[in-house]
Amino acid sequence: MIRVISAACALLAALCCGVGAQEPAPDSTPPAPAPDAPGLIRLFDGTPASLAANWRQAGKAPEWTVQDGAMTSVKGDIRTVQNFTDFQLHVEFRVPYMPDKKGQARGNSGVFLQGRYEIQVLDSYGIKEPGSGDCGAVYSQYAPLVNACRAPLKWQTYDIAYRAPRFDPSTHAMSEPARVTVLQNGLIVQNDQVINGPTHVVKPKRAADGAVIPPPPGEDLSTPGPIRLQFHGNTVAFRNIWIVPLPTQPVTRYAPRN
Repeated sequence: MIRVISAACALLAALCCGVGAQEPAPDSTPPAPAPDAPGLIRLFDGTPASLAANWRQAGKAPEWTVQDGAMTSVKGDIRTVQNFTDFQLHVEFRVPYMPDKKGQARGNSGVFLQGRYEIQVLDSYGIKEPGSGDCGAVYSQYAPLVNACRAPLKWQTYDIAYRAPRFDPSTHAMSEPARVTVLQNGLIVQNDQVINGPTHVVKPKRAADGAVIPPPPGEDLSTPGPIRLQFHGNTVAFRNIWIVPLPTQPVTRYAPRN
């Protein structure tokens, strides 16, 4: 009887502490094929050569690891060699399994547009009402419209249509803010959303009428910028990253067909 009681106590302790819990296997689903789009640039095709050619880390070759067609964040942010203005961006990411962590300590990373505006990456799976710090958010500004997250270790996709801010050429004043539409795993989580300035300003200042006060001079938001992937202390994996630069002016030609 004593042995039975001891075994039961040991089992209960193991369950309470998570000991013996089996970690799910990483997702082996193949990446989505890239479209045959004019001007498409493959920013990461799963090879070390692609990482070395297209990305920099503090001005040097990235230290991120590449394995099984994915690169994993291990130290510092990386950013593209090329800069962009308007674009369509596809990114696939996989957050780690971290059952002992909570909140921002659980699979934290981000995809920065023009190096300034973060679309949050986080393990927000199962959260009923995600906030502006959760996956799919315009970080610190707008929560995702729905929680489209898959479980950790599952591959997820971001498809992002980004329109850079516009500036008056005579005064250099911003005439239109940046806007973004984000699909996460095929669901719209940001719908042509205005971005209220760089997202590293966690709480943008507002006037008495609620309008956002522009940040002080110092960062020229009119210039093109890179795609930046964040290292926030967690080993988040990325793969199959491509971008299609878009014209900054609408196409108005009419070409009748006989």
